[in-house]
Amino acid sequence: MRVSLFVTCLVDQLWPTIGSATVEVLRRAGCEVVFDERQTCCGQPAFNTGYRAEARLLARRFIEIFEGSDAVVSPSGSCTAMVHHFRDLFADDDEWRPRAQALASRTHELGSFLVNVLGVDDLGASFSGRVGWHDACHGLRDLNVHREPRRLIQKVRGVEFVELANADACCGFGGTFSVKYPEISVAILDNKIDAIEKAGVRAIVSSDASCLMQIGGRLSRNGSTVKPMHLAELLAAREDVQQTV
Repeated sequence: MRVSLFVTCLVDQLWPTIGSATVEVLRRAGCEVVFDERQTCCGQPAFNTGYRAEARLLARRFIEIFEGSDAVVSPSGSCTAMVHHFRDLFADDDEWRPRAQALASRTHELGSFLVNVLGVDDLGASFSGRVGWHDACHGLRDLNVHREPRRLIQKVRGVEFVELANADACCGFGGTFSVKYPEISVAILDNKIDAIEKAGVRAIVSSDASCLMQIGGRLSRNGSTVKPMHLAELLAAREDVQQTV
């Protein structure tokens, strides 16, 4: 299958190894990956903070760039969910609403695409140690992605998967929420950090760079050795499984 990669702003600017790992994983799964350098933000920050006119401008650009794709895949549940919300931006627009709906039907979060579209769960990855999973809010609640990442992680050679006590609880990032309400954000985050540390994992894995930056920053400030990893990075890993934690 020919797949268009939507890499997202955070990956492009702050965590590019997620993008390269996503390409590696998709190629291992048998896909031809194309990357349109014209792509920009999907409009999620503007949409979530009430700037609907600005969000529509970005949504139109996104649709124009990607609507010729057979499939669009993103290493982000939140940005994928935003594309699925484009129909809300164009609820009263008979021209753009059907175009938005058509594109949304072909836009997928990485883990969901691998398992539900391609029927692939073993990417030949290897990583030694205990691993936990954080359910990013948009992926879980907007896209209903739950079993797919767990199935993929459990196929990684050398991994012992640990289900966190509060895997489906928010990490407190929430986009601009963490900027506007930092004290509440950190209080929510610390509940997640406690569960991660109690699980004794080597790595905490998720599907959104934003959540991983939030969690990883707190882990680092606490002096923790737990590694934040994106699902794509784990699935692309080729590590000696004899290594101990």
